[in-house]
Amino acid sequence: MTENEPGRDFIRTRIADDLAAGSLEGGVVTRFPPEPNGFLHIGHAKSICLNFGVAQEFGGVTYLRFDDTNPLKEDNSFVEAIEADVRWLGFDFGDRLTYASDYFDHLFRFAVELIEGGNAYVCSLNQEEIRASRGTLTEPGTNSPYRDRSVEESLALFQAMRAGEFADGEHVLRAKIDMASPNINLRDPVLYRIRNVAHQRTGDAWHIYPTYDFTHCICDALEGITHSLCTLEFEDHRPLYDWVIGNLSINHHPPQIEFSRLGLEYTVMSKRLLHTLVEDKHVDGWDDPRMPTLAGLRRLGVRPEALREFCSRVGVTKQDNTVEYELLEFCVRSDLEDNAPRGMAVLDPIKVTITNFAGDDEILTAAWHPKQPELGERALRFGRSLFIEREDFALEPPPKFKRLTKGGLVRLRYGYIIRCDEVVTDDAGRVVELLCEYEPSSKSGEDTSGLKPKGVIHWVAESNASEQKIRLYERLFLQPKPDTSDLSASLNPQSLSERAGLVEQAIVDSDMKHFQFERQGYFARDPDGGFNRTVTLRDSWKGGKGGKG
Repeated sequence: MTENEPGRDFIRTRIADDLAAGSLEGGVVTRFPPEPNGFLHIGHAKSICLNFGVAQEFGGVTYLRFDDTNPLKEDNSFVEAIEADVRWLGFDFGDRLTYASDYFDHLFRFAVELIEGGNAYVCSLNQEEIRASRGTLTEPGTNSPYRDRSVEESLALFQAMRAGEFADGEHVLRAKIDMASPNINLRDPVLYRIRNVAHQRTGDAWHIYPTYDFTHCICDALEGITHSLCTLEFEDHRPLYDWVIGNLSINHHPPQIEFSRLGLEYTVMSKRLLHTLVEDKHVDGWDDPRMPTLAGLRRLGVRPEALREFCSRVGVTKQDNTVEYELLEFCVRSDLEDNAPRGMAVLDPIKVTITNFAGDDEILTAAWHPKQPELGERALRFGRSLFIEREDFALEPPPKFKRLTKGGLVRLRYGYIIRCDEVVTDDAGRVVELLCEYEPSSKSGEDTSGLKPKGVIHWVAESNASEQKIRLYERLFLQPKPDTSDLSASLNPQSLSERAGLVEQAIVDSDMKHFQFERQGYFARDPDGGFNRTVTLRDSWKGGKGGKG
């Protein structure tokens, strides 16, 4: 296979070459290292699919390692949500669930090793002073007045920091690299900071916590990671990754390999912005179906198969790009088209009375899926009182209107042909009931009537209708690229509408989750009851100020 063949990208090419060269005696080992300070979003899905996917393809394994180094922002509820998301996507980490906190003792000893080797020092500048001394992209930084502290003094201070003898921010441990480096990340970066708060796993055992740049490269080495895959924003951090491992007594040095992160129109991916949406109650929690979180997409009704296909289509490149939202919708529709059973629901009902029908309801049948006979059939009731969609009737039909009109014919899906004879309106002139006749010889599949109706519409018999809360979701933002400086200005005020719809009883009674409500879209059960629209049957969304979505 060459790099240009389907399924082969630069990362898979690199792994294949390493295997061919015999440099991976223990096989391929990757890791997914989320910070438990929020829910995973669709951008993380790309990283999960890549890390777990390439390991599976090459017979390797993957660690799920939590970067739990900042107890100020982390919570065990996020840990549980992340574990659930990874499993939901279809990936198994087995007994390879680890935490950065598992290695706190190792990390502390390696920090001491750096101090003893003259490669780190305790700095007593505050955060603002450190920031000011780092320089700019065009000007070098300036050395800290504490840079030449003796090894003995730095060791003593570092031990005192660990013992909790100082306040937050009073000291930090910094690497001693090069304050004139053109790469700002090498200008004596902070390796440890004081946090006098309890950790969700280690309690009050620690008063200092390592930074991500110091932690993840060491954890990669200790776990035997063969390919440390991360997004492009860490490209400038790679020299620091290599410097840390290169200055420690570690006999394994994984390569850091960067790939482009996933950008998606009409969404924000920053955890800070997602926190803002939740905290300012623009959405109803992290699993709100309008959120790009995996929990939100799952609640919306997106299946993991669709997300994996989406990530596969996006691919792995070295160039950041923003993916059109339509690609995600296409993958979701394609998956549900093959897997979602069919049913009927009326979301804005008009009552229909079949004036020439008498007696008990007739039981009709319909397949759950036209291409999956193994799903079986469901029972429909046809009787005197029915409901159809309001938009399927017009007193003054526009040109080429192929639904029901006064005096016109239409077929009820899986049922009979009906003709509207009279229209009942209220005092405001709004249609409230249609008086119709059905043709008994026009039963679907057995039609001998010779009638030629204009179209076919969905319907629900009153005796077979279950009133359910229906949530119609649109994109959360109006613009493809929301204004991150003022999220509220970009929000779509019509991102959620709710209504009471009438759903076939068979749908409500079944144990299936996903459905195509015929002619309405794809819907999924919500854990709190009712149904959420996952995606429309075709792209018809008009994004207001943002144009067509």
